[in-house]
Amino acid sequence: MKLTSIFKVAVLAMPLLISSCGSKKKAVIESQQTTTAQANNNGFIEKVNSHTQAPMFITSKVKFSVEFGNQNIGLTGNLRMKRDDVIRLQLMAFGFVEAARLEFTKDYVLIMDRINKQYLKASYNQIDFLRNSGINFFTLQALFWNELFMPNRSTISAEDLKKYTTNESDDEVVISLEAGKINYSWLAERNTANIRMANILYKDRFNGNTQLNWDYQDFEILENNSRFPNKMSITLNTEKKEINLNLVLNYIRHETEWETRTVVSNKYREVQIDEILRRFMSL
Repeated sequence: MKLTSIFKVAVLAMPLLISSCGSKKKAVIESQQTTTAQANNNGFIEKVNSHTQAPMFITSKVKFSVEFGNQNIGLTGNLRMKRDDVIRLQLMAFGFVEAARLEFTKDYVLIMDRINKQYLKASYNQIDFLRNSGINFFTLQALFWNELFMPNRSTISAEDLKKYTTNESDDEVVISLEAGKINYSWLAERNTANIRMANILYKDRFNGNTQLNWDYQDFEILENNSRFPNKMSITLNTEKKEINLNLVLNYIRHETEWETRTVVSNKYREVQIDEILRRFMSL
């Protein structure tokens, strides 16, 4: 497959990010929500919310795979994150050529096509799925860092904790939050209060539902006994498309010596949101 095609397929999932595995767990969640009794709500949610990752920086090598239609692409890359500041994912082709860079800050989303010298820089409100689903930087941070979140907020207050509901089974607890057209759900281990899955369902009776499912596996002990997942499986479902991403982290570190902002060269051409999304969706 051409390098340009690899780039397109790999980057497709991230701007929309913003099901086989998903539908199975969705069924579990819906069943538990309707058939199980309410758990000790605030106490358990407080315990889940207390599992904030201790390090200020998390960096790692990443194996990145994308399944889209009949295409299955594997790439390597780097993940660099600084709490409350930036999330950056660099995708490498053939192990040494940077094909794409995706950078999320509190103010914007930056997507760079290194091969074709193009880029997209937009606010979260300019991207339909992110805006409609109440996803901002702090939502993405919580998803990448395996934490609970409150949509459109940077922190969760004591008053916010009362807005969640819980339902429990023998080993797991479903935490739920409804906000208009959006349902948020988290699947947590009852004994440890660790989040194993997060789900965002945006309901649109005119254009069809959109669903984001984020699974966590293979946890590693970090600083202050916080646990961080080495494997993340992300599924995005729309009425017409399903995209599956898998991130496998290797050698998690806490490097601090790196630039937290990307400066786009004037050799790059800026493209509009509609143009790049239309191009991705037509693949």
